[in-house]
Amino acid sequence: MRILITGSAGFVGSHLVERFLNEGHTVIGVDNYISGQVSNTDLFRDHPRFTFIEADVSHGIPYTGEKLDWVMHFASPASPPHYQQFPVETLMVGAQGTQNGLELAHAHGAGFFLASTSEVYGDPHVHPQPETYWGNVNPIGVRSCYDEAKRYAEAITMAYHRSRGVNTRIIRIFNTYGPRMRPDDGRVITNFVHQALRGEPLTVYGDGSQTRSFQYIDDLVEGISRLMMVKYHEPVNLGNPDEFTMIELASKTMNLVESKIDLVNLDLPADDPKQRRPDIGLAWKIIKWRPLKGIDSGLNRVFDEQKIKS
Repeated sequence: MRILITGSAGFVGSHLVERFLNEGHTVIGVDNYISGQVSNTDLFRDHPRFTFIEADVSHGIPYTGEKLDWVMHFASPASPPHYQQFPVETLMVGAQGTQNGLELAHAHGAGFFLASTSEVYGDPHVHPQPETYWGNVNPIGVRSCYDEAKRYAEAITMAYHRSRGVNTRIIRIFNTYGPRMRPDDGRVITNFVHQALRGEPLTVYGDGSQTRSFQYIDDLVEGISRLMMVKYHEPVNLGNPDEFTMIELASKTMNLVESKIDLVNLDLPADDPKQRRPDIGLAWKIIKWRPLKGIDSGLNRVFDEQKIKS
């Protein structure tokens, strides 16, 4: 297949590039490096079946090559520090960037694959969160630039499917971690690992009782690959249902280092969800998918990678 991936220099995007090249496909990567990393593009730059286009997909996707089989829209800042630094750009890539990707897919008769997020559920009143839950989102809060961009992206994706027949897929990605995350990503696993490696106190927001569930990148990529192969157009949760408090995650991180590490508590950020856990019953029903890697082995791999780099 010939697959165009927006956000190809990002954390998830670069792993998709790797997966599809290894499977023998041709990949066109598109990124403007607002949150992606040049080093992620450099991994594949010399590959004969990889082409890179540096562009802001909010302004258009300058692809004029052969017929595409898939357009996969993974471009967007995804961590709170990054999307709050670039709120307008985040809204635009979720809105205009998504439409540009849909138009390209429609013109090529290609499938369109949208990376949405568990953030569409906001601070949920339903736990765990199934795809049928409509969410509890503050539309004007500091996180809204990301939450509402993704909610709009889902809406326009379904509109193109219903009115123009585009063959669409939508995933709602729950917290994902693994190699190639930016050191300044700002999400909890990256923060904890880098703080532990530097011997600094681990930063816990609030009292640390809020929960998250964490899936390893390989599990997410496998779910994406499986969903491409079935005809299902509405959103599908991809995440690990194993749930941990931030205190529990901090304890697991501390176990990776030999020296004593302290905790420091800071104020809870505005609109920070109190709990987050996916209901993955639908993913099991339609693609027989569930995550295979637990938090302990995944944390070890991330810690070892960052230890080598530091």
